[in-house]
Amino acid sequence: MRKSRLLVLLPLGLLLLAIIISLVWKVPLRSSQDAPFNGQRAYQDILVQVAFGSRIPDSPAHKKTITYIQGELRKAGWKSELQETTWKGFSVQNIIASRTNLIPGIILGAHYDSRLFADQDLGTGKNAPVPGANDGASGVAVLLELARTLSPESAPIQLVFFDAEDNGGLNGREWIMGSRAFVDSLIYHPRAVVIVDMVGDADLNIFIEQNSSTDLVAGIWGKAAELGYKNYFLQTGKYSITDDHTPFLEAGIPAVDIIDFDYPFWHTSSDTPDKVSPESLQIVGETLRMWLASQK
Repeated sequence: MRKSRLLVLLPLGLLLLAIIISLVWKVPLRSSQDAPFNGQRAYQDILVQVAFGSRIPDSPAHKKTITYIQGELRKAGWKSELQETTWKGFSVQNIIASRTNLIPGIILGAHYDSRLFADQDLGTGKNAPVPGANDGASGVAVLLELARTLSPESAPIQLVFFDAEDNGGLNGREWIMGSRAFVDSLIYHPRAVVIVDMVGDADLNIFIEQNSSTDLVAGIWGKAAELGYKNYFLQTGKYSITDDHTPFLEAGIPAVDIIDFDYPFWHTSSDTPDKVSPESLQIVGETLRMWLASQK
């Protein structure tokens, strides 16, 4: 009788001891679940970038942004490298980040540079650089917050922050030079590329970019609808845009451009943080987080 009672009490005692040890030392339980996307925290990333100044290639603000992005990635457990190269005679510095040594099946990309001149302004504003709160900083913010929230158990993903995207037609520069240089150097083909650009507009309307791969559009827009965001991810095509997804498409790689091109402050000196909404960042970031979870 005494022996059988001990056999019952011993496992219970060990379990109680394990619970006490966990509470005393606060041993964390490893989770394979993503953390929720935090639009407010992503908005802070926009404020930091804009505070550096316009991220004109080779400027002090451009260098500070590289340091900031790599620092935030490191804190989130990602390894990054700077791809330093040239394209058509201009310097390109792409930031490439990964968390594993596995070949990534999915690339998420955004550009971090901003435009030299606000040539969509009227009058003297044309000579000012673009602050780039939405056009540049918003895509970076979404990628950084995804880097913080995605579980290590996620499908192998590579984050790429493209340089030299936004200065086409100025001082002899072309559009999307960073992504062209990146694709030119690729030694593998991912199965999907998702570009995030100008997604912070407080009046968010993301139409289907008409060059984008239809399967990716169906998956991402479908996930947005499931989450109750169909009024923001609109099921209508409206624009055909040359953006960082273009070189991937030309290389035969499925790619999609998530972009709100109805932003009225595009390439103006009014592209400032007050025109950007944490809620819009939340909608786009949470849609991508949940879509990525379905890709495992």
